[in-house]
Amino acid sequence: MITLADNELLRVFSYINGSWHSSEKDIAVTNPATGEEIARVSDITAEETILAVNAAKAALPSWSAKSANERAGILRKWFELMMANQDDLGQILTMEQGKPLAEAKGEIAYGAAFIEWFAEEGKRIYGDTIPAPSRDKKILVIKQPVGVVSAITPWNFPNAMIARKAAAALAAGCTFVVRPASQTPLSALAMAELAERAGVPAGVFNVVVGSDAQGIGEVLTQHPDIAKFTFTGSTGIGKKLIAQCATTVKKVSMELGGNAPFIVFDDADVDAAIQGALVSKYRNAGQTCVCTNRIFVQQGVAKEFTEKFAKAVADLKVGNGLDTGTDIGPLISSKAASDVKALVVKSLEQGATLLTGHEPTDMPDQFLAPMVLTNVSNDMAIAKNEIFGPVSPIIVFDQEADAIAMANDTEYGLAAYFYARDIGRVWRVAEALEYGMIGINEGIVSNAAAPFGGVKQSGNGREGSHYGLDDYLEIKYLCMGGI
Repeated sequence: MITLADNELLRVFSYINGSWHSSEKDIAVTNPATGEEIARVSDITAEETILAVNAAKAALPSWSAKSANERAGILRKWFELMMANQDDLGQILTMEQGKPLAEAKGEIAYGAAFIEWFAEEGKRIYGDTIPAPSRDKKILVIKQPVGVVSAITPWNFPNAMIARKAAAALAAGCTFVVRPASQTPLSALAMAELAERAGVPAGVFNVVVGSDAQGIGEVLTQHPDIAKFTFTGSTGIGKKLIAQCATTVKKVSMELGGNAPFIVFDDADVDAAIQGALVSKYRNAGQTCVCTNRIFVQQGVAKEFTEKFAKAVADLKVGNGLDTGTDIGPLISSKAASDVKALVVKSLEQGATLLTGHEPTDMPDQFLAPMVLTNVSNDMAIAKNEIFGPVSPIIVFDQEADAIAMANDTEYGLAAYFYARDIGRVWRVAEALEYGMIGINEGIVSNAAAPFGGVKQSGNGREGSHYGLDDYLEIKYLCMGGI
C-alpha cells in the first residue's frame, strides 16, 4: 500500500465535471517492481467519457471568457500545490510506474514547470495588425482558444505528459479531457485533486480512466464537440488516431516514436560524452521516446569511449525504485522486458556482441541489467527498432558524412545528440540531422522554455515554449471596412 502525507491525493475514481465518478468495474494498478496491487481504480466506459466531453463543452464559455491574468492565477496555484506535494506525488508515480524515486520527484518538478511557464505565457497571446490594401479598411488578426481539447497520454511519464498538454490548453482558454494510461492512472487523478484545490472550475479539467481503449479513444477522436486532439505514444497508434480525427477534421498534435542517434566525434570530450550518453540512455530504464537508441562513435575514440562507457554502465544499480541508490528500476511489465530481450537476441544472431549486461538471475522478469552491444551495424534489429529499454548498441564510423547518413536513415525524427568541439562541425551536423530537437554536448534537451517535438514520422506540433500555445489557438482575421 501507498503511505502518503496527504492520503486525499490517492484517488481511484475518474474526475468529471468537478466530481469523482465510480463504476461497477475496476482496474487493478500494480507496482511493476513487485507485482503488488496498490489500488483498484474505477473502470469507466465510452458513455461516461461523453459526459466528460459535455462537461468540457459547457465549461468552455466561462473559462475562455476569463482574462489571461485570471487563468494565470489559477494555474500558478496549481503549480504551487504540485511542488508542495512533490514527495507524495513522486511516491505515487514510483509505485505505479517503477522509476527511481529521485527521478520520479524530478518528473513532478518538470511537469509543474510547464504549468508555471504557461501560466505566464498565456498572458502573451498577441494579435496583429496588417497594412490594408485600401485606405478605408483595417485588417486585424486575433487569436482565440480552439475549444475543447482531448488527450491520450502514456505510462512512461504519467505526470509530465499530462502537464505539458493541459497547461498549454488551459492557459489558452481551452477546456480539457484526458485519458491516462490504465497502467498508471493514479498520477493523473492526483493532479485532478490538486487542480480542484487550485480553483480550476468544474468541467475545465477532466480525467477519464478506462480499459476500453478503443471505445474511449473513438469518443476522444471523433466527438464533434472536440476541436483538438493531442497524443503521446507509438507511431503506429498515432497514425490510427489521426485517421479517426480526420472524420471531424480536428486539429491534432502528435508526439510519436523515436530512434535517437547519439554521435561521438573524434574531437569530442569523451568523458563528457559518456555522462551524456548515460543520462540520455538509461533514465527511466530507457523507456522514453527521446532516449538514445543508437550510439555512433568515430573510429579515433571508439576504443576509449567503449571501454569507459561499458564500465560506467556496469556500475549502474538495478532495483526497486523506492530503494536508496537505485539507478534503474523495472520495465513497465515482464512483456516489455521480454520484447527488449527479443531485440537483443535477434541482434546477437545478426553478429552483435554483448559487452556488458548479462541478465540478472536474482530478480523478477521485468528487471533488465543495462546492456552494451558492440559490433553493431545500422541495419540490425536493435538499430532499426525503438528499443524502449536499457540497451546501448554501439556503431563505429569513419567519416562525419557516414554518421549523418546513418543517423538520418530512419522514419523517425524526434531527438538526436552529438558531441563535438569543432564549431564548423557543430553547425554542419546540427543543420544536417533530420530531427526536431538536437542536443549538442548535452544529453537532456527538454525544458518548459524549449519547443519539444519531432519531424518525419515522430509527429507534429510542439509542447513547451511560446510555440506550445499555437496548437491550442485559432487565428481569426477581421476585415473592417468603411473606416
